Amino acid sequence: MATDTLTEPRTPDPLSPHLRRAPWKSPDGQPGYARPVLLGIAGVAAVLFAWRINHSQYHGFYAGAVRSMTESWKAFFFGSFDPANTITLDKLPGFLWPQALAARLLGFHPWVLTLPQVAEGVLTVLVLFRTVRRWAGVDAGLLAAAAFSLTPVTVGLFRTSVEDPAFTLLLVLAADAAQRAALSARLRSLLLCAVWLGLAFQAKMLEAWTVLPALAAVYLLAAPVSLWRRLGHLVLAGLLALAVSVSWMAVVTAVPAGHRPFVDGSTDNSAISMVVGYNFLNRFSAVGLNAADTGSVVAVRGGPRPSATGTSPTASPSSAAGTGSAPATAPARPAGTTSAPATAPTATPTGATAAAGTSGGSQDGGWTKMFGRQFAPQTGWFYPWAALALLCGLLWRRREPRTDALRSGMVLWGTWLGLFFLVFSAGSVGRHSYYMGVVAVALAALSGAGAVLMWREFRSESRRAWALPAAITGTVLWHVFLATRFPDFLPWLATTVLSLGGLALGLLGLARLGEVADQPGQPGHPDRPAGHRLVLAGGLAAAIAAGLVAPGAWASSVLTAKHGGSSMGAVGPSDTPPAAAEQPRRRVDSSTSGNSTGRLTASQQALLGYLRAHRNGSAYLFAASSWGGASPFILATGEKVLPMGGFTGLAPSPTMPEFRRLVDTGAVRYVLLGNSLTPGSAPTGGPDGSAASQIRSWVRSSCAEVPAGEYGVGAPSTALGDSRTLDDDFATQQRLYACAPTR
Repeated sequence: MATDTLTEPRTPDPLSPHLRRAPWKSPDGQPGYARPVLLGIAGVAAVLFAWRINHSQYHGFYAGAVRSMTESWKAFFFGSFDPANTITLDKLPGFLWPQALAARLLGFHPWVLTLPQVAEGVLTVLVLFRTVRRWAGVDAGLLAAAAFSLTPVTVGLFRTSVEDPAFTLLLVLAADAAQRAALSARLRSLLLCAVWLGLAFQAKMLEAWTVLPALAAVYLLAAPVSLWRRLGHLVLAGLLALAVSVSWMAVVTAVPAGHRPFVDGSTDNSAISMVVGYNFLNRFSAVGLNAADTGSVVAVRGGPRPSATGTSPTASPSSAAGTGSAPATAPARPAGTTSAPATAPTATPTGATAAAGTSGGSQDGGWTKMFGRQFAPQTGWFYPWAALALLCGLLWRRREPRTDALRSGMVLWGTWLGLFFLVFSAGSVGRHSYYMGVVAVALAALSGAGAVLMWREFRSESRRAWALPAAITGTVLWHVFLATRFPDFLPWLATTVLSLGGLALGLLGLARLGEVADQPGQPGHPDRPAGHRLVLAGGLAAAIAAGLVAPGAWASSVLTAKHGGSSMGAVGPSDTPPAAAEQPRRRVDSSTSGNSTGRLTASQQALLGYLRAHRNGSAYLFAASSWGGASPFILATGEKVLPMGGFTGLAPSPTMPEFRRLVDTGAVRYVLLGNSLTPGSAPTGGPDGSAASQIRSWVRSSCAEVPAGEYGVGAPSTALGDSRTLDDDFATQQRLYACAPTR
């Protein structure tokens, strides 16, 4: 590698559409190897992200919404869960728009819904290279892109149909625009950063604003214009970011309730309640934030509820995290990975989770979770290297001019990393490893830039040369520690890392002792013996290999059959304690077992045929007691099925009077009730005070149960692994009721 990469002249952006050269040739001013190596890194990333894409499965909750969004543009805009536009997702729908567009163009298939995440991942790698190259040089950009691509959580993230792939890409685009603005003081670039940030809000709501201080700090610190002009530019960009961020909420608020779906996650049909209360304040109850007055579903769940005996048991909300995912009071969602899971997902009854959980971040590791067994092996392989790189970068560049590009980049990514560490440590993130993609980006950027900076100082006669061996030593020891926490997974890994680290330190030490390092100001000194240069190059190669082999091995485990599927964005061995892993899994009922493939089971097909034959013009094919009961039929047919209660089962959609009107007008004739084993349904052991619970009680008392034999019970199946039939299991967990108008 050249030693002058930190001061190399600016070159055309490698992603610019105006370049008139072969795509595999490096732009002018960049080393000849830059473009081929970048394309190689992007190719490796694409393989890891897309491996077994033909075995993709649907995300049980989000895929139903995507199917509905392909049925009408109204559902597309509002993010309706059901084709009839009855209720929205419990999230802003922006992250699903690419999936819905892909399904409209290519058809509704599991791999089509995975494809946008793969594309978002590859684009993130390329944009990250461009961002880091802009302030730290080509070599730093290549190392950052490689480190990010080989981080296990990155591979799991871009194979999972959730919010974070689009969110991560949009935030990296915002960082790229902010860095460009800081270098040139161009208002247009800063406004583009604001647009990207606002779009990131559409993907994951208030979590996008976490990086606002980092983006503002880099411009305020380094932009080559006066302070007042910098402040004025930031005000304009902030107003634009706010406008783009709240645009969807503003439209939803302006549209009369009767002309749009009910907003899930709220009790008052408010997008603000869903975003601010349900998806933000409830996640940080451990640090004193309270959503009790926001109209949030989970806030209501945590308070007193009437019981059948008139008492008021209290259930504490168990928040699930971050600022943009499902609360832990809701059932666990399937991961939606690119390969089939070995077993069916475990059903988690809504009420049971709420009753057992406690609020705040302490349930999933609290302030130390980022260094724990769950997240560190997925995200934190570069913790020591990035930390030392940040320290050295800020310390060594402290006397440089205010506009110093390298220091501004360190400020940007160091602030970014610190903010997300604080947010994820204070909030509860459950088992959602894919949240950590934004942390992996910052670690990769700091590691790439720091590696080049420390390499340059190592080749000088400065005392700063100690930093590189220290970074190698700390990183190797940390990798060995992480590897030995999973002794049965890749048992050779710790020894390999130690060997490579020892080789790197030995060769680099030999180079220093033999005075073969280049003199200051004389990079690539031509008079040095070729053998000495080979020793130095070998030490560098061994150091890079020592840093990448462990995370790369974990990331590459997705290529194997045993570890080919990711769960919640995690790859490699499970972090589930052995005692918990040995506990028997609860059976998932047959009404939802087809969620991940989009194919109905034999019993579901029989039920579908019966309902279509007896529909008699009703607007809804049937009403389901949960989203889990509705999802298989929406996925497979796009039929209008009425889900009750939203994701948690507690949203008042529909209310009891509204449901009675639907029955009286003939819009709903049949209701499918599931028991507590049904994912997404509230428990049936007793009333929980919700509208859905009231409706279930009314249906049982006022509607006629349809005998299971009328819609085809009895087809034998060995899928359950016991003597019962699949339809027997369906009949055990499901009840179909026919409801007639009461007037």
